[in-house]
Amino acid sequence: MLRRIGVIVWVAALAAPSLAVAAGKVKSPPAAAPALSPANYPVERYTLENGLTVLLHEDHTVPVVCFWQWYKVGSRNERQGITGLSHFFEHMMFNGSKNVPPKEYDRQLESRGAYSNAFTTRDMTAYYEEGGKESFETMLKLDSDRMRELSLLPDMLKSEVEVVREERRFRVDNSVPGLLDEALYSTAFAASPYHWPVVGWMKDLERITRDEMVDYFRTYYAPNNCVLLLVGDFEPANAKSKLAQYFASIPRQTPPAAPVDSEPDQIGEKRVDVRYPSETVSIDVGYKAPSVASDDIWTLDILSNILSGGESSRLHQALVYEQQIALSAGSSFRAGLEPGLFELYAEMKPGHTAEEGEKSLYAEIQRLVSDGPSERELQKARNQAEAGFITALKTNNGAGQTLGYYEHIFGDYKRMFTAIDRYRAVTAADCRRVAQQVFDAKHRTAAILVPLEVGKEAQP
Repeated sequence: MLRRIGVIVWVAALAAPSLAVAAGKVKSPPAAAPALSPANYPVERYTLENGLTVLLHEDHTVPVVCFWQWYKVGSRNERQGITGLSHFFEHMMFNGSKNVPPKEYDRQLESRGAYSNAFTTRDMTAYYEEGGKESFETMLKLDSDRMRELSLLPDMLKSEVEVVREERRFRVDNSVPGLLDEALYSTAFAASPYHWPVVGWMKDLERITRDEMVDYFRTYYAPNNCVLLLVGDFEPANAKSKLAQYFASIPRQTPPAAPVDSEPDQIGEKRVDVRYPSETVSIDVGYKAPSVASDDIWTLDILSNILSGGESSRLHQALVYEQQIALSAGSSFRAGLEPGLFELYAEMKPGHTAEEGEKSLYAEIQRLVSDGPSERELQKARNQAEAGFITALKTNNGAGQTLGYYEHIFGDYKRMFTAIDRYRAVTAADCRRVAQQVFDAKHRTAAILVPLEVGKEAQP
């Protein structure tokens, strides 16, 4: 089931001009560029009586449909003792239900030319199927059956927990990026629901009881905690009828309580060393960054593009090309429901130290804080953000992911219609102001891989 792990991409919108970011050439958008709007990108939203939210976007470009089920549950909804349950149920949803025996889910889809996958993050768990429109009703049968009555037999639960433990060993315990990411978040956050890893702590995976599993599923896999998204070649009247037929009778559940974020203000840099066999030093640095509730998230997206948007970006140019001390360097930011991290990372060349890497990373950050970006850098970063947004909506799958992200994280899919204008409005002054606020050493956490000789284990 390792193939089930997915990555959600920060995407944006659709209809906009074609923007070129080519070698030495940056093309600014025309003043009268067509805007993305409900008029040129129609979406219908409605809610069934059981609280299930449905979003429909009709597109007859190709005879294909993509069907998403977006559950409002991620690792932030867990607690100490049951960490990893959200990801665990991502696995369980493919392991049989009342009318679908184990291994039949994929077989039935694939025999009709469709395919499926899923991902879990700190904020959500999402599933999708994509295939010819003749496979649509099969998707509904399978997905409504597992929402209504997933197989929660003790032997099946026990077996799948073993699979998840093995996945944790592979993706975290024996992975430099996995170890650093876990160390960074568990050190940066003390009382936030982002403290624990999405895959869960191993000791929790060893102790979770069946009653806790069943209670978690009943609470979070309820129709009133889910958004269904249908994108592609369908007839709305028929789709609505079929969705009601298969999903309307599933009973709603008591809404879950919102997670509590009690994270105190950080008043000094935090550091953690991770000792693991490796030929190179790696660095993962995180600055406390705002949640989706802040308007500064659009500027942080632009700053991330300035720092790591391609080979001409600041971090690649400084650490990889000019100083030649790193094999790779970059940054990442994605707004979430809770305040998170703006991350910088570097894998050093053999023979180069963490101190060298950190010095260079922080020097580039300080240049942004002091001087801001050049107008050319800023326009390129805006173009990249807009182009990524547009490109995502060119596929049924990307459109469904975008709609789900905005509906859940922003609270309303219609917020996507303002995204392009938000990116275009970011100024150099905004970049300096936000950089000064976020890139404060007091709010920084650094996770450093300290290489051990290959074949040696870390000492306690």
